[in-house]
Amino acid sequence: MRVVDLAERGKMLVDWAYRNMPVIKLIREEFRVKKPLASLKIGACLHITAETANLAITLKEGGANVILTASNPLSTKPEIVEYLTKYEGIEVLSKPSETPEEYYSNIRKVIESNPNLLIDDGGDLIVTINKEYKTIASKIIGATEETTTGVIRINNLYNEGKLYFPVIAVNNAKTKHMFDNRYGTGQSTIDGILRATNILIAGKVAVVAGYGWCGKGVAWRLKGMGARVIVCEVDPIKALEAAMDGFEVKTMEEASKIGDIFITVTGNINVISSKHINNLKDGAILANSGHFNVEIDVSYLESKKISKRLIRDNLQEYIMPDGRHIYLIAEGRLANLVAAEGHPADVMDMSFANQALALEYLATRKNKLQPGVYDVLIEIDKKVAKLKLASMKITIDELTPEQINYINSWSLGT
Repeated sequence: MRVVDLAERGKMLVDWAYRNMPVIKLIREEFRVKKPLASLKIGACLHITAETANLAITLKEGGANVILTASNPLSTKPEIVEYLTKYEGIEVLSKPSETPEEYYSNIRKVIESNPNLLIDDGGDLIVTINKEYKTIASKIIGATEETTTGVIRINNLYNEGKLYFPVIAVNNAKTKHMFDNRYGTGQSTIDGILRATNILIAGKVAVVAGYGWCGKGVAWRLKGMGARVIVCEVDPIKALEAAMDGFEVKTMEEASKIGDIFITVTGNINVISSKHINNLKDGAILANSGHFNVEIDVSYLESKKISKRLIRDNLQEYIMPDGRHIYLIAEGRLANLVAAEGHPADVMDMSFANQALALEYLATRKNKLQPGVYDVLIEIDKKVAKLKLASMKITIDELTPEQINYINSWSLGT
């Protein structure tokens, strides 16, 4: 049997993802001809996966010089790094399981390479350049942000008057969050839990913290696999929606006493805190699919444990002073990217199509947009949807002139 080297393995994974990214394929063909990013350097801080590789290659085909680093220390796939470096000539700074110091050092190297455009996933790149590199930040044409967490951080940065260039909130595009967040996070989170634990979901009490688009995706897939799902929320509207969708809604204080599996998808800190950990049953499993590893109070587990051991890949067993066994997936980091492979290429296709088209838009609006956080143009959102529908061989109706006139009129009543 022929031995496949790391770079060749990466190429096969990237090729497989590309087969399931028809919108990116069409945009790449368009970019190859138009070269909308010619002579521009793009600094990217993203999960280094096969899907990300296809975005980076598409930007390169559009004329850009791309430099890439990881947006999570544990999500880097070494075969993808090797492939991009060896086959595509794209500079990749990250390595698997880098330390926090190495992680931020690589972000600074991206910034110090003087990029014209930025792509971020979580806000670390954008926050660091605005906080520590104001001179470089003032020369940035613009940036895009992939996640809910990142958009929240960048909005707060702007509200404090510390954002020095325009940022397009790609996460806010309907063809991103309605599909990537819901279907991608839902499926890949369950995938990560199953790979780490190999447990049966059916019959378990699963607690989902957060009922945004990601939380909805996780909750519905758990329900579909036979779990009894409890949703915890702080937003009364989302809590009501969860209840109307047929889920039990409880406080984390209540849920922590009865749950078998806990999944946090809120973007906030200490959602499962020390008091909740003290309530957990023997054998409770904790997982996080929020962007940062702050949603579960891992430091409390570490400080109180009698012992700890890695019993399966990405599954830590903590034995507490009272003899309870608590299980933590992926060190409290993104379970879907650390314990599994992240979102399927089919949904990242739309997310990264939005990224590519938003960067093209920024490149054509140099010095015309003020610092701030902007939504993706509806024209871009609809273009991505139309391309995706076409790839699925789906056609839809169009409004007739009569219907267009009707919906644009105020005078036509009963």
